[in-house]
Amino acid sequence: MKKIFIPLFLLILINCNKSGNQQEVKSDLVEIISEDKIMSSAADMNEPPPPPLQEVPISEVSAKAVNASSNISTPQNNVIVKKIIKNGELEIQVGNIKKAYQQVNEIVKSNNAYIQTERFNNTDIDEKQFFTIRVPHKNFDALINSFSNGIGSVLSKNIASDDVTEEYTDVSIKLDNKKIYLEKYRDMLRSAKTTKDMLEIQENIRELEDEIDVAEGRLRFIDDRVNYSTLNLMLYKEKVRSSATSKIGFGSRFGDSFTEGWNSFVAFFLGIISFWPFFLLIPVVVLIWKKWRNGKRKSIDNN
Repeated sequence: MKKIFIPLFLLILINCNKSGNQQEVKSDLVEIISEDKIMSSAADMNEPPPPPLQEVPISEVSAKAVNASSNISTPQNNVIVKKIIKNGELEIQVGNIKKAYQQVNEIVKSNNAYIQTERFNNTDIDEKQFFTIRVPHKNFDALINSFSNGIGSVLSKNIASDDVTEEYTDVSIKLDNKKIYLEKYRDMLRSAKTTKDMLEIQENIRELEDEIDVAEGRLRFIDDRVNYSTLNLMLYKEKVRSSATSKIGFGSRFGDSFTEGWNSFVAFFLGIISFWPFFLLIPVVVLIWKKWRNGKRKSIDNN
């Protein structure tokens, strides 16, 4: 029996030691876990709170949305095309107005231009033919050179260039933005609930459409002035010769002077005739004055 009890007693002691060790391990694990929880909670307490959410106004949101949509719908183009308007004025003295008129028509046709307006003045002193010519931008210089070299003597010449690139770009950008807002207002109109909202949106749409029409008209006008330059041309022919500058003989000068003197006398005589109403008043004034004088004399005699 002693032989049996001794091994059993040893086994019991071994098991007790193992259970004690397991309990110690478990207690150690519990302490480690609790320490980790305490450390994590302390870290959470020291960590700064997240920043509060900032409220963004609806207008800013809509503006950002519009800008984003505009960037998507209209790709940016860094290349800016120059918009230059060229205008000119030219005065040419010619020997024959009719011949010069034909030459002008030929030069205009050869440069793919056209005459927009023309006017003719004929006086005792000179003859003048006025033209307003529209010519493609690329042919403007060639047209000026053709008139200067092939018709007569140039009296005056004025050429001006106006850079409207900045204005054109500004109007184009504003026009694109207005079209974007117009589409958004139309979308709002389709989802409007009340009559008041519909009327307000329709009024905004009407104003935007008017502004878009004005902007498009301005762009068309600039394009027309850029694509076709304008030249104001005057043909001049002097008719009357002055004695100071004329190179003809004395007899012709004497005849011209006599004619000028006669014309001056006729002009003076006609000027006097134009005062005939005042001449009719002279007898009336004299009659009234005589009656007044006679009455004054009678009053003196009676006294």
